[in-house]
Amino acid sequence: MGKLEAVGDFPMRIAAVADVALIEQCAREAYAMYVERMGREPAPMVADFASAVHSGTVWVAEHAAQVAGYVVFYRRGDHIHLENVAVCVRFQGQGVGRQMLRHVERTAGQLGCVAVELYTNAKMSENLAMYPRFGYLQTDQRWEDGFERVFFRKTL
Repeated sequence: MGKLEAVGDFPMRIAAVADVALIEQCAREAYAMYVERMGREPAPMVADFASAVHSGTVWVAEHAAQVAGYVVFYRRGDHIHLENVAVCVRFQGQGVGRQMLRHVERTAGQLGCVAVELYTNAKMSENLAMYPRFGYLQTDQRWEDGFERVFFRKTL
C-alpha cells in the first residue's frame, strides 16, 4: 500500500487510492466546525483528494490499521508547502497532528529544503495559536481565492 514510516504511535505512509474516501471523510469531520464560522465550507472540505493521492502528495497517519489523519505537502522551490493537515475527530488530542508536522519537517530536511511554509484561514483561531507553538512564524495575512489567509513559515 505504500512506504511506511513509524512516527510515534501513528505510522505514516503514502496514501493509496483506497484511502481517498477515508481522507475525504476525515476532512469533512475535521473541518465541519469551521463552516458556520466561515460562512462556507473550507477549501479542504472540497479538495480533489483523488488527484492529490495520484500525484503522491498525500500521506496518512494510521492507528490500528485505521486512518487517523492525513497531510498534503509538496516541494515548492527551496521549501515544502504544507497544503493541508487534518486529524480525524476521534483521534484529535492524541498528538497525531504534531507527529504529521514532524514528518513534513523531517521530509523537508531530507530533501534539502530550508523551510516549511503553510497558510490557514484567519477564522481558524485554533490554528493561529497552534502553529507558533510549533515554531512557525507568521509572515503575511491577505485575501486569496476568496479566503482571508494567514501565512506561516518555519525555517529548518
